[in-house]
Amino acid sequence: MFYHIKELQFEAKPDQPNALMAKKLQELIGGQYGEMSVAMQYLFQGWSTRGNSKYKDLLLDIGTEEIGHIEMLATMVARLLDDCPIEDQEAAMKDPAVGAILSGMNPQHAIVSGLGARPSDSVGNPWMGSYIASSGNLLADFRANLNAESQGRLQAVRIYEMTDDQGVKDLLSVLIARDSYHQNQWAAAIAELEEQEGILVPSTFPREKERMDIAYNLYNFSEGEESSTGRWAQGTALDGQGEYQYVQQPKPEGAKPILKPAPLKTHNTLPADMQANTK
Repeated sequence: MFYHIKELQFEAKPDQPNALMAKKLQELIGGQYGEMSVAMQYLFQGWSTRGNSKYKDLLLDIGTEEIGHIEMLATMVARLLDDCPIEDQEAAMKDPAVGAILSGMNPQHAIVSGLGARPSDSVGNPWMGSYIASSGNLLADFRANLNAESQGRLQAVRIYEMTDDQGVKDLLSVLIARDSYHQNQWAAAIAELEEQEGILVPSTFPREKERMDIAYNLYNFSEGEESSTGRWAQGTALDGQGEYQYVQQPKPEGAKPILKPAPLKTHNTLPADMQANTK
């Protein structure tokens, strides 16, 4: 059960209208790493968690918090669009392309949502459920969560540097701080699971069923050998079960593939040695 409290967790008031900033903030709402993505990612992960109440509770705590972040950003976008110069709004209504160029405004803010936020990114692409990761394997999912918070914080910091509006900066400073905590939190949860399960996902697959002779090799498939100096190319593997090896000149094990001709009813181009027989 969800319960909405009308007050915002943190304030979301700009110093002045700015349609272009409203457009930029859409990335933090409906972009691939925006608040809609992390909210849905954590909630679906939580709803699907079986037998791990600690992690389920954590996911639902953070997922619900992210819904509040969406509301704060949507409120900020609406307020940035309040009292924008009327000629900008009129231009966007009459000719969205011209209006967007002249005012920097997202024309959908005027045409589609009536000066409100949209479930889309900063260039109008709709938010998609395919952005989220929810596999049922918590270690894999928590690593995806750490990436999402890293990308989200990076984008919020970039937008912070794009504005002089202190009200916008104040909200972004909140989101940046929460993204900092969430990175720390997911890193801690990952470390806990890695201590229990090891670093490989899934930990339940028997290693003897994989090709262990190639499981720790770095193949040199690009010009130069700079990659050979990394921790991943020499010494004991981080999982403690093998030794990293650098393979300077990988050799093929498989034969050159020769495919059978497709059936005539597919009307593919025939191999050269069969074409003469059709004339």
